[in-house]
Amino acid sequence: MSGAATARRTAPWQEQSVSFGKFLFIPFFIALLASSMMVLETYKEPTLHHYLSWISFQAWAMYFLAGCTLKGGGKVMLGYLGGALASVAIMELAGLCEGWGLSKAAAVPIAVFIVVIPVISAERVPGFNFVPAWFVGAGFYFALITLSDAEKLHGLNKLPKWDKYLEAGLHLMVSCAIGQVYGIVTVFIRKRYEAMAKGSGKGK
Repeated sequence: MSGAATARRTAPWQEQSVSFGKFLFIPFFIALLASSMMVLETYKEPTLHHYLSWISFQAWAMYFLAGCTLKGGGKVMLGYLGGALASVAIMELAGLCEGWGLSKAAAVPIAVFIVVIPVISAERVPGFNFVPAWFVGAGFYFALITLSDAEKLHGLNKLPKWDKYLEAGLHLMVSCAIGQVYGIVTVFIRKRYEAMAKGSGKGK
């Protein structure tokens, strides 16, 4: 698929041309949304205990990359979940390989090799076939597990191993879900505003 076609698929509103003066509403509106994410981070307790703005911010962008649709947002969610599960599989498999006498330098690459095969195969499974979300979700999950200042994540590293896996997964999925909501709101408001602006321009 060409770059132009990809852009049209992921950002359908770009097909609607409006004057720059009318367009300015869009960056101001998105800036307001971005700022609200930071406010939400400040006042997230106790309702959104697992919310992390840096994950939601990236997940917001993933909504656009997945096609700006509810179906695409669902694929992002499933991809992040799959990425988290793949990460756990890698860590557990690497630990198993080390138990068999392999060094960590060998165990981790072997575990990654084995787990990535079914991850890429998800490309053939409807609903789970947005593989980039698997990679992004896995990257965030590993970051949550290994983050050097993990004490800021509600004592994540002080938990028993499987509790830590679950807690990291909750941080990932709650934050991803919030990012998808931001994506839905962005697309809904922008498409309707540009349709309205374009319609008012034709009336002149």
